[in-house]
Amino acid sequence: MSVSGLIGSPSRCCPWLPNLNRGLVGGQVSAIPSSGKRKEKFGLLHFERSSWTVSIQKWKMQKTHLIKCAMDASYGDMASESAGSAIFPRINIRDPYKRLGISREASEDEIQAARNFLISNYGGHKPSMDAIEAAHDKIIMQKFYERKNPKIDIKKKVREVKQSRVVQAVTSRFQTPSTKFILRTSIAFIVLGVLTVLFPTEEGPTLQVAISLIATFYFIHDRLKSKIRALLYGAGAFIFSWLVGTFLMVSVIPPIPILKGLRSFEVVTSLITYVLLWVSSTYLK
Repeated sequence: MSVSGLIGSPSRCCPWLPNLNRGLVGGQVSAIPSSGKRKEKFGLLHFERSSWTVSIQKWKMQKTHLIKCAMDASYGDMASESAGSAIFPRINIRDPYKRLGISREASEDEIQAARNFLISNYGGHKPSMDAIEAAHDKIIMQKFYERKNPKIDIKKKVREVKQSRVVQAVTSRFQTPSTKFILRTSIAFIVLGVLTVLFPTEEGPTLQVAISLIATFYFIHDRLKSKIRALLYGAGAFIFSWLVGTFLMVSVIPPIPILKGLRSFEVVTSLITYVLLWVSSTYLK
């Protein structure tokens, strides 16, 4: 074939095109195709190129789908992990008892149960778990120290004494009278005490003690309006008061330097007796 003075022979080339069913196939395409087969080979080339384009598109779609599935799985794991790591709401409270939600009188079993319950709910969040464990350890160490070094709770002891049956039985026998009556009895026994200290006799404060017994009868009768009860209560209170005063002077109270003399023992015993008689004549019911 002659073109512009040049002689050219039809040459052939073999480009490799992908096939969906067979992989790579060899298709011979004429560089200078003949006019009879031009349309047929052009249609074949166009079909193979279309198949290659569709194959690439499908591969891209599958790759995109795989990436999307991987991202969904990753985000799903993150969501499940964040859902299981709830933050402890009392993480910043300093008081360990308030942090665990228990009282200071809680037993060790209650402390352990509170700790286990909180760990089961907030164990996925490490700062929350550390705060719960720190509060639990602090309470346990404090309980151990209190067992090793017990301290006396005065308020608790007083409350226990008041709630005892003996004390309640004794206090039930007393009542508070009017303020005027309390002032009358107080003045009477204070005067007897002053006379006993200022004018002790060689025989002892016998007169003052007798006057205190009469005053006790009078005040009990004036309050209860009963001569028999006044006699019984007055005599019993006088005997009890004198015995208690003597016991305290002999066994408990040391000698008082201010009260010197042969009758200092009787004087102090009389003063103790006056105090107990005043209580009996004023509050006994």
